[in-house]
Amino acid sequence: MQPGSDRLLIEETHVFSQSDFDLFAYLSGDANPIHVDPAFAAATRFGATVAHGMLLFSAMRGLIVRHLPGSRLLSQSLMFPAPVYAGETVVLQLQGLSPPAGDRLRLAVAMIKPDGSQGLQGECLLRLAEEAA
Repeated sequence: MQPGSDRLLIEETHVFSQSDFDLFAYLSGDANPIHVDPAFAAATRFGATVAHGMLLFSAMRGLIVRHLPGSRLLSQSLMFPAPVYAGETVVLQLQGLSPPAGDRLRLAVAMIKPDGSQGLQGECLLRLAEEAA
């Protein structure tokens, strides 16, 4: 199937670890205890540490790079409706929303948790590499 097909569907599973949360906190400077302090997080409504939203999107961006090489991210619109926990297996999903318009491709992005809820949902607009457009 050609990249950009409206039937494009790419899925990969991923498991984030507490080490991922800690490293992202170090790199980003966002050391909010909800992400890095298990004792603190246990006393919150989440009950455990949760992933940074932009860590989730960074994994999604990596999926885009691996499957649509040379594409450029032009814009994204994201929501993080459900927390993603360390050790939880999630499915990263990209789905073409329509055939490409010239060198542009609009994708639905989702990170699906084991219970079917979404840790990340939104859309991305890409500029495809010339050979894929």
